[in-house]
This record gives sequence, C-alpha cells and structure tokens, in this order.
Amino acid sequence: MHEMLHGSPQVFVISNTIQGKLNVVVRAENSFSRMEMDSGNTTVNCHNETRNQHEGDTISEHVRTARANNLKIIVAPEVPIIGTTSVKLYVDGLVDDNAIWRCHEACPCPDEVTNRDYEISKACLPPVYSFSVYTVHTKSHGFTQSGTRCITVIPGENMKLSVTCSNCNPVNIAESVKLQVQCEGCQKIVWYFERKKDFTGSLSHCYSESVKKSLIQKAEGSSSFTIESDTLQKAKQDITVVVYAIKDSLSGSARYTVPIDDTSSTEDSSVQPLLPTTVSPSSHTTDKSINSVTPPIALSPPSCIISPLVGDFLSPFKISCSVDPSFCKAGSCIFCFKTAKGNYFYCGAEPTVESLYLPLGNKHNNYSLTVVITVKNGAGVTADTAVTTRVKDTSRNHTVGDLQALVSNQVSQLQQQGRLTGAALAQMFQSVSDRLNEPLPEGQHDSVKKELRQQMLQSLSAATSSFPPNNPAEVQMSANVVAGLTTQGHELTDTAQLQASYLLTNLSTSLVTLTRSGKELSEQILQASMPIIDAVSNIIKVSSSTSKQNEISSHLLNTVDNVQSALLADKKVNQEPTILSTSVFGLYVNRISSNDLSKQPINVQKNSSASFILPSLGSDVVSQDEPVDVRMTSFRINPFSWHDGEHISGSVGSLSLTKMNGSVIPVANLTEEIEILLPRTEVAEVNQTLLELANFSTVVINVTAPNISLVFKLDPSEETPLQLLLGFQDYPNDTNYEARIQLPQDGDSAEERYTWVLNPTEMTIEVGVYYLLVRPVVGAGVNSTNASVFITTIAAHCLYWDEIKANWSGDGCRVGPRTTTLVTQCLCTHLTFFGSSFLVMPNVVDVSRTAELFATFVNNPVVVCFVGAIILAYLVVVMWARRKDIQDAVKVKVTVLEDNDPLAEYRYLLSINTGHRRGASTSSQVTVTLQGTEGESEPHHLTDPGKPVFERGGLDMFLLTTPFSLGELQSIRLWHDNSGQHPAWYVNKVMVQDLETGQKWHFLCNSWLSIDLGECTLDKVFPVATEMDLKRFSNLFFMKTAKDFRDGHIWFSVISRPPSSNFTRVQRVSCCFSLLLCTMLTSIMFWGIPSDPSEQTMDLGQIEFTWQQVMIGIQSSIIMFPINLLIVSIFRNARPREQKSESSSKQQSKTDPKKQGKTGRVSPNQPPHNNHKEITPDTVIKDVKRIAQSLYKVMRRPVPRIELDSTKTNINNLLSLVEEIICQHNRIGNEFYTDSSKKEQTFAASLECVNLKESSYCESAEQNGKHSIYSQYLYKQLQNVERELRLLGPSSFSKPDSYNQAVLQVQGMKKLLEPQVSSSSASGLHTRSSSPTGGNSGDSKKCCQKGLPWWFVFVGWFLVVATSGVSAYFTMMYGLTYGKERSISWLISMVVSFFESLFITQPVKVLGFAVFFALVLKTVDQEDYGDVPIDGTLPIMTKHLSTDDPDAVRIARRDSTCSFYQPPPPTNIEKMRNNMIKEQKVFALIREILIYVGFLWMLLLVAYGQRDPHAYYLTQHIRQSFRNGISDSMKHNDILNWAKSSLLNNLFGQYPGFITDGNSKLVGNARLRQVRVRKDSCKIAKTMQYSVPDCHAPYSWDAEDMGSYSPGWNRNKNVNGSKILLTPWHYQTQNKLRASPVWGGLALYKGGGFVVELGPDKKNASSLLQYLYDNIWLDVYTQAVFVEFTVYNANVNLFCIVTLTFETTGVGAFYYRSEVQTVHLYQSTGGFHVFVIASEAIYFLFILYYMFVQGKLMKQQKWAYFSSKWNLLELAIIILSWSALCVLVKRTMLGNRDIEYYQNNKDMFASFYETATADAVLGYLIAFLVLLATIKLWHLLRLNPKLHMITSTLQRAWTDISGFIVVMTIMFLAYSIACNLMYGWRLYSYRTLLEAAQTIICLQLGIFNYDEVLDYNPLLGAFLIGSCIIFMTFVVLNLFISVILVAFNEEQLHPTPSEEEEIVDLMLMKICSLLGIKCKKKQIDADASMTTASVIS
Repeated sequence: MHEMLHGSPQVFVISNTIQGKLNVVVRAENSFSRMEMDSGNTTVNCHNETRNQHEGDTISEHVRTARANNLKIIVAPEVPIIGTTSVKLYVDGLVDDNAIWRCHEACPCPDEVTNRDYEISKACLPPVYSFSVYTVHTKSHGFTQSGTRCITVIPGENMKLSVTCSNCNPVNIAESVKLQVQCEGCQKIVWYFERKKDFTGSLSHCYSESVKKSLIQKAEGSSSFTIESDTLQKAKQDITVVVYAIKDSLSGSARYTVPIDDTSSTEDSSVQPLLPTTVSPSSHTTDKSINSVTPPIALSPPSCIISPLVGDFLSPFKISCSVDPSFCKAGSCIFCFKTAKGNYFYCGAEPTVESLYLPLGNKHNNYSLTVVITVKNGAGVTADTAVTTRVKDTSRNHTVGDLQALVSNQVSQLQQQGRLTGAALAQMFQSVSDRLNEPLPEGQHDSVKKELRQQMLQSLSAATSSFPPNNPAEVQMSANVVAGLTTQGHELTDTAQLQASYLLTNLSTSLVTLTRSGKELSEQILQASMPIIDAVSNIIKVSSSTSKQNEISSHLLNTVDNVQSALLADKKVNQEPTILSTSVFGLYVNRISSNDLSKQPINVQKNSSASFILPSLGSDVVSQDEPVDVRMTSFRINPFSWHDGEHISGSVGSLSLTKMNGSVIPVANLTEEIEILLPRTEVAEVNQTLLELANFSTVVINVTAPNISLVFKLDPSEETPLQLLLGFQDYPNDTNYEARIQLPQDGDSAEERYTWVLNPTEMTIEVGVYYLLVRPVVGAGVNSTNASVFITTIAAHCLYWDEIKANWSGDGCRVGPRTTTLVTQCLCTHLTFFGSSFLVMPNVVDVSRTAELFATFVNNPVVVCFVGAIILAYLVVVMWARRKDIQDAVKVKVTVLEDNDPLAEYRYLLSINTGHRRGASTSSQVTVTLQGTEGESEPHHLTDPGKPVFERGGLDMFLLTTPFSLGELQSIRLWHDNSGQHPAWYVNKVMVQDLETGQKWHFLCNSWLSIDLGECTLDKVFPVATEMDLKRFSNLFFMKTAKDFRDGHIWFSVISRPPSSNFTRVQRVSCCFSLLLCTMLTSIMFWGIPSDPSEQTMDLGQIEFTWQQVMIGIQSSIIMFPINLLIVSIFRNARPREQKSESSSKQQSKTDPKKQGKTGRVSPNQPPHNNHKEITPDTVIKDVKRIAQSLYKVMRRPVPRIELDSTKTNINNLLSLVEEIICQHNRIGNEFYTDSSKKEQTFAASLECVNLKESSYCESAEQNGKHSIYSQYLYKQLQNVERELRLLGPSSFSKPDSYNQAVLQVQGMKKLLEPQVSSSSASGLHTRSSSPTGGNSGDSKKCCQKGLPWWFVFVGWFLVVATSGVSAYFTMMYGLTYGKERSISWLISMVVSFFESLFITQPVKVLGFAVFFALVLKTVDQEDYGDVPIDGTLPIMTKHLSTDDPDAVRIARRDSTCSFYQPPPPTNIEKMRNNMIKEQKVFALIREILIYVGFLWMLLLVAYGQRDPHAYYLTQHIRQSFRNGISDSMKHNDILNWAKSSLLNNLFGQYPGFITDGNSKLVGNARLRQVRVRKDSCKIAKTMQYSVPDCHAPYSWDAEDMGSYSPGWNRNKNVNGSKILLTPWHYQTQNKLRASPVWGGLALYKGGGFVVELGPDKKNASSLLQYLYDNIWLDVYTQAVFVEFTVYNANVNLFCIVTLTFETTGVGAFYYRSEVQTVHLYQSTGGFHVFVIASEAIYFLFILYYMFVQGKLMKQQKWAYFSSKWNLLELAIIILSWSALCVLVKRTMLGNRDIEYYQNNKDMFASFYETATADAVLGYLIAFLVLLATIKLWHLLRLNPKLHMITSTLQRAWTDISGFIVVMTIMFLAYSIACNLMYGWRLYSYRTLLEAAQTIICLQLGIFNYDEVLDYNPLLGAFLIGSCIIFMTFVVLNLFISVILVAFNEEQLHPTPSEEEEIVDLMLMKICSLLGIKCKKKQIDADASMTTASVIS
C-alpha cells in the first residue's frame, strides 16, 4: 500500500520476488470514499537465474509454493489491554526450540527471536488500536509449518466514557462540530477517525471487536475535539469518532457517529470524491515487465444529481449520472442504485432514470436518505458515489382512503408515461404497505385497507406479467411488497389471496429464467427467494378459510418448486444445504452426490419441521456418477386442508429427488423403507396409566376411529420381560386374544424395545373397547413381582397425498416404533407429500379390577382418604345445615302485631330488612307509623315473642291493621327507645304492601338509628322511593351483589341463605358436595397429561398456562356444568309440598297450642270472661269518645279538646253528637268524608263540658266501597258499647233515664249503619277473596303456581346421590391407578384451584354480573326488596276474639301509655349520647392502658432479648488483656514492640486457635492496618522551606496515601519477593478489605489502607512483625494503626469484634484507644429464645394494631393529625419499630454472609464490621423505642390530677421558660467559648468546644476540678469560676425555678378545667362495681362538663 502525495499522479515501482502472470488491481481510496480498477494481467520475469541441480543450466520458472499455515498461536492474555505488562505467544504442543518468531507491521521491537515461545514485553507491544503481525516458522516434523497471529492493545472496560455533541442534531456542515468526553482526572485522552475501508495486505485477516477498521489519530490530550467545517463538507458519509482515555490504572473507550447531511449546504446533490482518483484503462491486457509500468491516466469520477431534493414516498424521483467517456469505452456501464442499508431499487445501463420511488428517509435525521450509486464498466472497474435527498412521511396526514386515491393517481400517471413496470410499482408500494401494516386511527375501517391491498396486488400482478423483472433485485423488490401486503391476513380478501399467489408464481418463474442467463447470481437469487417464502407463509396461514384454497394452494406449491429450482441452479455438489424457514413453512435444497444421499437426515432444523432419512438407493433409482438435487418442504399447516377427507393433525412434509436438469427421479416400491418424522402441531392430551403388576394388569382402550395404528409405549420401573395380550370387547387370556407379543423386542433404545405397534395391515382395528393385559414373565416358583409400568396409548395414522386421486391415502406407509406423543414416525416406500393423524385415548381404568385396586390402599391412601374426609365433612355439615333450616323455618312467618286494634281490619304487610353491617341488629323496642294521603296510622310496636327480630341481615314481616285505608303512602317513620345491650340499628330497606289492593311501596332507608353512628338519631322519617331511586346504579349494584352472594353463589349461600328461599341449606350443601366430587373427577381424568414442550406458552405476568390446560378446563366445565345446573335448578324451582290445612291446624292445636301465635296474633293471657267488675260508666264514656275521635280522624280534621274528667261528661250528649254525624252521613248520600261534603254543611254541638265544632263531611258515592271497611269498624264499635251498657244496667247510672236513652241512641245508630254493613259485607267477601293474600281460591291458585311439582325434589336428590357416588368411586379408582406421588401432586393442584375459584373467580363473576345488570339491564327484582310471596291466607284478628265478650275487646286494646309509643325527645337523646360517649371513653381508656401494658412488656422482652448481660464482662476482659504495655504516649517502634510482646502473647494462647484466656476462639486471622498521608501533603512556610525538607498534613481523606510501594516505602526499586511480603506495601481499598470507616478520637478514617495479616500461629506472626520492623513499616507518614480481630466465646454465645487503635495528630506521639463490639449472631436453643421469638412476633402484632389506629386517626383528622405531639410520638414509635425490623433482617443477612465467608476462608481475616454496625444501630433503635414508649406512659396517665397539674403548670409557664432557656443557652455558650480559647491548648477538660461546654455544665452541678484551673492561672481562673457561679447559678437558675413555682401556685389557685375528670370518676365507678366495692359518687355538674375541654389532647 502506498500513499499519494498532494493528490498528484504518481508512478509506483513495486518490488516482487515472484515470477509469472499476476493480476494487478489498483484501489484508490481515502477516509470516506474509494474506487478500484482492474489493470489487467502482467507477466513478471526474474532477472536472477537459478539452476536446477537436476536439469543443468536451464532456466526454470519460479513457482510460489504454498507453505502449510496451520499452526495456531495462542496468546496469553488473549486480549491485551492498556496496562498489560507482557504478552506471551506460544503454540500448543510445539517442542521446537529453533522456531523463528518475526514481527511485521507496527512493531516497536522488530528483532527476530528463535525459541519455542515468545514473550512480548510492555515496551514491545504495539500502540493502542494498532496491529502487530507475529509469524512463527518451524521444521519440527520434517516440513515447514507456519502460523500467524495479530496482536493489538485496546482500552479496558473498567471505566465508562460518554461522548456528547453540542450541535449534532442535526449537523450543519457549514459550521464546525465540537465533541466532548466526560472524563474527570484522566491523564491521557486520544481522539481518532475511523476509516471506511477494511484492513488490507497482511492486516486483512486481523480483526477485533474494538478495532474493526483502521483508525487515524487526530488529537491527543484534550477532553474536547473539534471537527472543522472543511472536513465535514468533504465527508459524504457519516464520520465515526473513537476516543480512549487513561486514568491511573483504569482505561476505557467510546465511539460516536457524526451524521452527515450535506443537502443544506449544497445547491444540488452532485457528489465529488474527497481525493482525485486515478484509474488505469482496462484495455491493458498485454504482458509487460514490471519495470516498465506506464503512468495511469487520470479520470474524473462519476457525477450524479437527484431531484427533487425533498419529496415523499409517492413522489417520483429522477437520478442523472455522468461519467468520463473513456471509463465506459471497454463496454457499456451498468448503473446500480441502492440505499445505504444495501437495498437495491435499480440496476441498468441507463445513466438517467426517471420515476424512481424511494423509501422513507431516516426520521431521526430529518428524513434524510443517502443513495449509493455504483458504476461498473465492462472491464469490471467500479466507481462509487452517493447522493442525498429527503423522503418524508406524509401518509400520517392522510386517511387510507386518501392513500388509495394517491396510489391510483400515481399508477395512472405511470401507465400514461409508459413506465408501468413491476419495479416501479414495487418501489412505490413498499412504503404504502408499511403504512397499511400499522394500526388504524380511530374512525377508520378495515374495509378500505382490504380494497387497497387488493388493488395494489392486482396492479403489481398486471405490471409483472407485462414487464417481467430483469434482474434478481427487481424480483426481490416485488416480493418484498407482496410479503408486506400479505402480513395482515385478516385484511386479505379471497381475490387478493389469489392475486398474491398468482403474482408469486410469476416472480418465481422469472427467478428461474434469470438463473439461465449464465451469470453468477447465487447470492442475489437467495436474497430474492427469502421474501417470496415469507409471502408464501403469509398466504398459507389464511388460505384455509377461503373458498379458493385449491387454486391458491396450486399456485403456492408451484412457487415453492420454482424457488427450489432457482436455488439449485448454481449449487455446488456436497456444499452446505440452503434452508429457508418461517413460522409455518420450511424449505430445504441441496445438491448431494448419490453416495452421500443415504442415512443423512434431511430437515429444516426446527422442532415443527418434518425430517426424512433415506435408505441406500440402488443404481436403478439414482445414477452413481451424477449428483442428486434434494428438494424438501415442511408445512406446519396442511396445504391440502380444502380436502374433506382425513384429518391431518401434524406437520406435512414432502421430499423429491431431481436431476440437475430438473427432471424428477421416481422413488417408489423400495425394498428398504424411508423414515419420516412428522411432529404434531395440534394440542392433544396424552394419557399415562400406571399398572402395579403385583395387583392388577389390565388397561381399557376405547378406540373411536377404525383402520388406525395403535402404539403402546411401556415404561417399566425395572428391566423385566413382559407379555402383552390384546382382546376386543372381552378380557384376553392365553386362548382368547386378538394379538399377542412379548417385550422387550430388538431395538436401539429402551423406548423402542418396550414399544408395540399394531398397524391395520397386521390386525384390523375396529371401533370399540380393547383390553390390554400386561403380565410379567417370571421364573419358576415366583408368584408376583413388585414392578410397575407406565403405559401410554397412542392412536396414529401415516398418510400421503395421492396427486392423481387428489386425496390422502395410507398405501405403502406404516407407523413406526419411534412414534411418541410429540412426533409420528412413518415408514414409507415412496416419496410424495406426507401427513399424520394423531389421536390420544382418554385416561381409563378397569372397573372390574376394583378389588385389586383397593388392595393397594395401604401403599396409596391419599385420594381415598381425601374422598372419605370429604364425605365425613359433608355429613357433619349436613347436620349443621338441618338445624339451621329448622331455625330458618321459624323465622319465615308473618307476625301479627299484638297492639293492632281488635276491631280494625284494613291490613298492611310490612317487610323490614336489617342491614349486613357489623352491629346492624338491635335489642331496642322499635316503633313504626305509616303516613299516607288519607291519614296516619297509630304507632305500632314491632315485636314478636316467638322469635328474635331485627337480626343482622334478617327479614322480618309484620301484619299491621288500621280502621281505614291510609291512601297513597308517602313516608314511614321508625324509632326505638335505645334499650338493651346493643341498641344501635341499621335498617336497610322497608317494603309496605296494601293487602286489600295489592299495591306496594318501597322505602330505601340505608341509615343508622343510633345515638353514636350515622346521623346520631333514634327517630327518622323515610320517604317512599321513586322508580328512579330504585333503578339508581348504586342501589341496583349493591342489591344485586348482596342477593347473588346470599342466594346465587352456591358456596357462600350455604352460610347466608335467605330464610324465605325454598332452596334449603341441606340441599345447597348437597349440591356443593356433588359439584366438588364432579370437579375432582373431571380434574383427575385429565391430570398428568404430558404437554408438548414446543407448545407456545402464554405468559400473563407471573401466571403461565398453555392451550392444553385451557382446553382441559373447558372440557371439565362442559362435562360437569350441565348436570350440576340441572340439580340446582330442580331444588331452586321445586314448589314446597302442600299440607292439608284442617289436619295440620288440628294437629298443631293438639300438640303445641303456644305455636298458634306463629301464624296469627299472640295475645297476652286473658282473665275469665265472666268477670265484669272492671266495666264502669267511665269505661263506656271513653269508648264513645274513642268513636268520636275516630270520626274526626277519618274526616282529617283536628280533634276538639275533650275534658279528661269523665265525671263531668254526659254520655247522652256524646252519643247525640255521634248520631248527628251518622245522620248527616245518611242524608247526604251514604258517603263519609268527601271534599264536597266539607263545603256543603257544618254543624256545631255544645255540650256541658265538651265543645265540639267541626264540619261534617260525606264522601261521594264513588268512594263508598273504599270506606266500607270503616263502616263495619264503626258498627262493631257500637255493638261493643251496647254490650257494655247492658252489662252495666240502669243501676250503674245516676239517672235511669240516661241509661235507657243511651241504649236507644246506640240501637238507632246501629240501624242507620246496618244497610251499609250488609252491602259492604257482600262486596267485601268478593274483595277479600280476590285480594293478593286472601281467599279460598285453591283451584285457581294451583293452576297459576309457577315452578316444578313438589315431587321433583326426589329427582334432585337422586341426581345428587348418583353423581356424588359415581364421582367419588371413579375418583378413588383413578387415584389408586395413578400412584401415591401423582395423587399427591393432583391433590395439591386440586385444592389450590378450588380455593382460587371459591375466593377469586366466583366473587369476580358475581361483581361483574352485578355491574352488568346495574348499568345495562337496570331491572328491579322485587325479591331484592323483601317481596316474599305469601302462601295461604293471613289471619283476621276478629276470629281469635269472642265478639260477645266486651272484656276481651277491652283487654285486647293496647296500652297507649307505654313509653315506646312516643318518640324519644331530643333532650333525652342528647343525654344518652353523652353518657354513651363517656362510657366509650372509659372503655377505650381501659383498653388503651391494657394494650399499652402488653405492648411495653413485649418491647422490654424484645429489648433485653437482644442484649446479653455477659457482654460487659467479656468486653472489659478483652480490653484489659490487651492494654498491658500501653503508655500514654508511644512512638512507631513502641507500637511494633507492643505488638511483638503483649499483642502476640494474648492473641496466641496455649490452646491453638484460642486467645490467652482459652475461652474465646479467634475467628480467622488478626491483621494490622495502617493509614498514611502522602509526602509533601502540606505547604511549608517560605521562610522555613530550607530548614524543613518535608511536611505532611494531619490525616484527611484528601491527604491519604493510596499508592503502592516496594519494601521500605521505595517506589523505584523492583522487588521480586513473595506476595505475602509485598502485600503490606500495597494500598488496598475499603471494598477489597471488606471494612468500613472507623471513628477515631481525632478523625474519621477510611476502611482501606496498608494491611498485613498476622497468620494462624505466633511464630509466623512474630517473623512477620520482625520483617515490618526491619523495613520500617511504620514511619512519620503513619497516621493511625489498627489492630483488628474477631473472637467467639461459646460459653456466652457472643462474637466480639475488637479494634485497637493507635492514632497521632502529626506531632509524633500515638494515643491508644480500644473499641470492642459484641454481637449475638447464633441464637440460643433454650426456651428463653423461643419466648423472645414469640415476643417479637406479638410485638409487631401490636405495631400493626397501632398502625391501624393511627391510620384511622389520620383519615379523620387529615393534616390536623400532625399538630398533636402525642400523634407524632405514636408515629415515631411505628417508624422506629419497622426500621428496627429492617435492621434486624439486615443484621441477620450480614451475619450469615460473614460466617459463610469465614467458613470458606478460615486462614484469612474475617471482617464482621458491617454486622457489628448493624447490631449497634439495632441497639440504638431499640433504646429509643423504649424511651419513647416510656414517655407515652405520661400520656396514658394524663387523667391523674397531679400529672394534669404538672402539665398545666408547664403550659402556663412556657412563655417565660422559653425566654430563660435562651438566656441560659447564651451564657453557657459564652463561658464555653471563653474557656476553650483560654485553656484548650493546655487543659484536657477544655481541649474542644464540646468538652468545654460539658465542663461548664458540670460546674453548675458541683462536679468540677477547681485545682487545675487555679494552678494554671489563679487570678483569671478565680474570676471565671466566680462570675459563672454568680450569674448562672445564683441569678439565672434561681429565676428560672421561681417562674415555674409561680406558675404552679397559679395553677393550684385557678386550675385548668378538664372534662376527663368525669371519665376518671366513671372509670373508677365501673371498676368498683366490677369488683363489688362501694364507692362514693361525686356530684358532677353536667353542664359544666359539657362545656369544658381537656387541656391534654
């Protein structure tokens, strides 16, 4: 290689030692471009004559003999990096000491060396990034051998560099570019340019990952590098910059590419090479002497222009090129255009090309696209240049429809211009297809994309048919477009698929045509074939679902055949095969000699590929002299799926043999079979059955398809002979069987030997059940064997495609013994397309062998015991469920309220739902009133003596009667009296039904009636819910969710079943039992099915599953779901069995008369009816007044005031008033209380003591029926008054006439009402009979009832028993068949999946359905609102009363004076709330104190459990042991003398491995470590520089010496000593020493330093210390010496980490200090250790509780939470607790790590510093925890009056105290600073400011050394001490105390009130009452207690 000077033409004289014809190629290049030419052949003659000894004086031609270059030179190290001291070269096995080593190229030491190996010293290594080529020559074996190896030095990887560019995005070539490397402290930085050319000459074979091309050094020394604008403008390609840097012993490198885009700085895009290039005319082909080379002719390079400079992928571009005319004289030039990535888009002879469509440019570089143009003339000379343009992506702004229009427009223009070729369209369509393969934006449909794909394929197909491709590049371009357009298979229409397949056929045909041109195009053909195969795969994937698959498959198979022919065109014999493969298709071609054809596997080397192995083919099949072309294809998808015949479940493969001319070699009727392996692609379950040969040996096989092959694969537990008998539809025996065999047979493997294949040719396989008997062949006298065998049954079929008949056939093929569950082996005698079907038999067991199976129970009891446990659990749960059903039956009833008026008959049914919230039930007395448009009901007490009411989640139904209809209900009012143990009540919803009309009203309450929850009220009115309220999402969602969980969820509903449901708990438990057993059966049936390892696994985070598992789950669901759904539906829909009413009532009255109240009203015990002594005239008057009040209430008018004193009331006047109203009613029209009658007339009556003035109202005739019930009620009231009058008699009245008049008045009013009563009775009968709940319409009711007949329950129970029994039996059978291990695995999987379904899948399903119903359907289910259907007739009140007995009526009337009939007043509610709050605070305080006591107890246990009392004594013992020989001031030599004497004597005792005391084991070795400072680390004053030669600063991290030295701290001397002696002189880092920084008395020292380990014994340590002493290891630069070792005392189970420190400040004296840390790493095994562990667990349970409490407070108080100091205290305790836990875990991990390190390195120093540090931090955290927890006691005792007074005192005095604290701080600081400045340099107590402050504080406490101050300076010392005592002690401190005393006195006189005093008193009362102690109750002002506030938060 020669360089041109100044770009001028040069003449080169080349020396040569070779004679003959040479081909000279001239290559001209620079850093950025190149050009080459072939200068022709040159004949070289040798001037020196050499005579051949055998031929005399003749001149012979020098022929270059190639020498063997087969020696492999080994390099150590293999990759030298910067800093490598030497490199050794050797040849493995070379023993020639005279081997010659030479170096070429960049060789600093070019000397020749003779030796068997060669060591390159550091000075002789090549420069960085340069190569030295070393060769070795040897004649050790009689002939010359040589070897070559390239050596280079590269930077290391232990330092990361990063290069940044400030103006490279984008690069403006008109300005310079500045690069910057980040490398702080680097000593050397070198910058390079990377050449674009490869290595040439002797370096052509040199290659390195870091040095891929040669580098040009550009700069050195600076961290920045500037590339000038001139260089950027000359460079037409990207510039790669390489930089490396060196820092100390570290080195690293980085690369950076500067992108070049010159379109911004040039007016056109023509490109000129950087350097002038010269080429020689290619016509120089004559021989010439090397000495007479003529100068080459300078030619101008090609110049090209591209336009436009900016466009898009649908813009036509034009490229014009011009070259020197002389360049193309030798022949026409070929112009090829390609992208920088190597993708060709044009090759032709035209220098100017129009209508070029370019791909998109680099979007990261402003869409810049570089087009490389190669010009090649006829002589083979090539010249390269490049042009740049910008191709933007404008498709983002267009829809697919717009894109379709643009494409159509461009195609039309090309057609008009006559340029519509396949190449032109491929250029344009490539970018369009990329755009189509991207996701569509919202609002666009796939239909447009389908049309555009079809249109493009049709256009490209038409253009390719008219203008076939001219070269492989055009074929590749078109194929790439087809592959892109067919990528999205769902967007291809049938026509598009057909067009694509037809187009691929044309392209492959063109490819075959191009191979016949005679040109060498093998590489181009291969590149063009790849996209064709990709497109074929894309179409195969989707063509199976099209109607034109037959035609499409034909085209695709022709395409594949053409591609194979093209690939074989230039194939050499016995080369590597050509393989092209995709996910669904594989292609194999090769040209093989006929001798190598047999026994060679032919496949695509993929798991899913078919494989062929040919036998030896005779000469009648293939010619032995002619090679054979092998063509193989493998389809993962059946290409003949359009045929409806056999089902092909595996891969389809084909193999054909052809001659070189393409003619097919027929292969058929071979004597030796062809082996074909066809993998299966579909998921199939494989069954393995385990047979215990000692007990049973029969397997049942169910064959579902005829004429298949059965493969039995046996896997015995031991090698044993087996006999197999196969029977059809009967058990085989020795005389009756279908087939028989004895295993093992001959085979290459155990699998083949124990495989039995039954093909249809051997035995006809029919559909049915086969029985396989397996029995061992044992010797004489042996009855049984313990062997077991796994049997896998496979049904397979080998088929081939008959091209003549166009169907699948099995002639000539059979299934082979190597068939497995994953692959089918076919053995055939001919070649064509082959496929296989694959069936798997389900797991089956032999039922007839039940006894034998259960005989193995002892060995495998898992499944049987599990099923038995389930059955036992079922029986226990059924008993519980039955009891609950009985309890539910009691709850399902309608309670007739006891306080109903016995004469009122208008009925309302109340259904009240209590919520499911915690504490929702109530023990209070609940009262209700109904408010309607026609009036308001009386308050009714809701209670039932026969059952508890208002339980959590319960439904209670009550029958409430009123005298008249209330009209349209508007609201309902509920209240309770807050009585009982749990008075709070959460009412969910209420439904009220008018039983007379059937109308219903819903009330959505969802409220608390409680004094401390919700709205804190006991009385609330709830409005009626509207339709919108009922359909609101929140209401529907929660209602649906609650119902589905309580009733719909089969498992949860067992516990929460609604009592009104016909689906009982026993039935639900039985359904769960059946479902569980069925699930177990379906699961165990498919358990253990082997899966395909190559099957794709779906990964969802941490959850992985296969399609096989999914299919098994679906199959299991399909099997068990229908029967289970049927059982549940039967139980749920079956009607309850009807009982005969008469017989049942009689039986009920006979057995238990008390239970009658459960269907009617429960009345209190009544006195004898003949006792009338309680009836008085006042009683009659009250009844008459009740009638009058009722009339006014019905008229909805205010009732006038009636005097309560009945003695002043005249009964006749009252009866006259009532009679007047009734008469007015009859005159107006027999209607009461209409609005019209209100306006027509009024009347007034004046009585003696009664003033009644009201309007009388009569209703219209239309409302007569509505008020008929009230007329009956009024008539009965008058009847009752008449009976009372007759019982009283005239004697009871003062005036007998008054009695007679009263009787007549009553009888007259009855006569007035009799017509209405009689008519209403007749109509009422009809009305009642047609009411929703009444009537005796039994027949009509039966015909209208919904559901199944009652006897269907027996069908359900039969199905439960049948399914459960069958499932349990077969589950146990399968479990016994599988064996113990597989049964356990199945059981674990079953339990996990069951609980996953129960707690995850099913709840999610319920919630999903609830959301769907609430959002989509929005239907209101009446059952969700308590609408329970009521069977039978509700009781009528009067039938239980004797209507002739007035006492019964009077007693049945309610006592309206009861307290619960009146709502509680607000004042009472407030008082109850206050009392409850106080009680809650009392119990909360007691609970808090008890929890705190437990918490503190656990904390103290944990704290003292982490500390050992022996630690102090062990620490003191070790400190005292090593202190001997220590003085207050020591020198360097004194330290080593102490180490040799006291240290070694104590470290190495009389017991090996133990220190002196013999109790503590030395863990590892002890070590000495020193830290030093550098020389000249401080500056010397100028005046003393000549007197003081050296200065070293006190220790600091910056001044620390981290160098490496030789002994005696000599840097220059090279000592070749041992490694142990060199170690003390080399600095080692903190990480390497596994150390940590150490706090000394003077400084904080790093963990690194110069280290020496003392070794395992005293002798070695003594010699080592002597060596250190002799070489002055400690000198003036030593700042600190550390003696470090660790001991373990097993007696107290403690590790002790010891650090003895000698440190100096630079004054020459060392001061001693010791640090001993004890760690408890091994936990003791005693009972106390277990107790401590339990305490730790309980402690963190307390912490979790406190976290929960504080979380609730934080949620309630929000930011105000942080304003309370006690909240912050709690938060600090929680944070410190979790921090302590983290540190405990960290300490445990570090301890285990350090102990493991010691166990592996017992002869080294074991560092436990990090463990000790973690242990110390843990101790500090626990100590602070105990401190804070103890302070918390103050808060808990805040209710103590004394503590409260102290707290109040400090709060009162805080303002004054804070001021005094500031003054005291200032004075303390002033005296501390003054004493430190005066005495710090002399007295120890004042050496630092902190020490001085401590001394001043001690002075105030009386702890002070007066003598040292007074001795130093008596006058000054006395002044300081006196003034400090006077001002600080006498003045300030006394004033401080006085302020506190004054505040305390004020607090005593005016104490701060606290409401919590009442809580204390109440708490004491509770405690006293609990203990039975009498205590005096304090009088507390309740009002004051309500208004005061506690000062302690």
